[in-house]
Amino acid sequence: MANLKDIRKRISSVKSTQQITKAMQMVAAAKLKKAQENVVRARPYASKMSEVLASLAVRVKPGKHPLLQRREEKKVELLVIASDRGLCGGYNTNVMKVADSFLQDKKDDCELVLSVVGRKTRDYFRRRNWEFQTEELNPGVVDFRWAEKLSRGIIDRYVEKETDAVYVAYTEFKSAMTQNVVVKRLLPLEPKPLAEDEIPVEYIYEPSEDALLADILPRYIFTQVFRMLLESVASEHGSRMTAMDSATNNAIEMTAKLTLLYNRARQAAITTELMEIVSGAEALN
Repeated sequence: MANLKDIRKRISSVKSTQQITKAMQMVAAAKLKKAQENVVRARPYASKMSEVLASLAVRVKPGKHPLLQRREEKKVELLVIASDRGLCGGYNTNVMKVADSFLQDKKDDCELVLSVVGRKTRDYFRRRNWEFQTEELNPGVVDFRWAEKLSRGIIDRYVEKETDAVYVAYTEFKSAMTQNVVVKRLLPLEPKPLAEDEIPVEYIYEPSEDALLADILPRYIFTQVFRMLLESVASEHGSRMTAMDSATNNAIEMTAKLTLLYNRARQAAITTELMEIVSGAEALN
C-alpha cells in the first residue's frame, strides 16, 4: 500500500494543477468570445470581396494586372499559420501535419518556398532544416495593419515573379469543439466559372480599369490574409479552452481516485494499529 504522506502530496499536486488548468480554461473562453466576434464580422466582407474579385477576373484580361497572371507553378510559396504557445490540444500538430503533407505532395513538381507565422511553426520546420522566406511571431491580437504588412511581402514576391503561386495552410474556425485545417490558394486569383448560358457582362470603370485593379486586388489579398489570421487565433483559443476543460476534468477524476486510495490506505493503517494493540493486550494477559 502506498505511503499516506506520498498520496497526500500527490493529491495536493493534482489539485494545484487543476486550479491552473481551470484558470487557463476561463481565460481562453474569454479570449475566444472576442476572437469569435472578430471572425463573424470579417467573414461576410471577405466572402463578398472574394466573390466580386472572382467575377471580375473573368471579365478582364490576365495581363491587366500582375496579380491576375497565371503561370506554370515552378516555384510555390506556402504560408503556414499556427501559434506561439502550446497547451492547446492538437491545434499546432494538425497544422504542421497538413502543411507537411502539402510539401511532400509538391516537392517533386516544383521548387518550394516556406513562410511561417508562429513560434511553434518556426521551430517545427527549423528542426527539419527549412529556410524561411518570411518568419513572423503570432501577435495574438491581430489587426489589419499587421495583416497588410505580412501580405505586402507575398504580393511583392508574386509580382516580381519570384513565386508562381501562393498557398496558405491555416485553421478554419467552426466552433470551440471543431476546427478544420485547410490549404487554400491565395494567388493567383481563381476566376469564377460562368454558367453554360451566361454571357460575360462588360463593366464601365471609373476612374479606369487599371486604377481600380491596382487598388482593389492588393486590398483583396490583405482582407483574405486578415481573415485567415483571425480564424487561426479563434481556433487556437477554442482548442485551448477545450484542452484545458478536458485537463480539468481529468484532474478532478484523478483527485477522486487518489482520495479513495488514501482512505483505503488510512483504513488499512488504522486496522493494523488496532490489531497490534489487541495482540499486545492478549500477550500481557
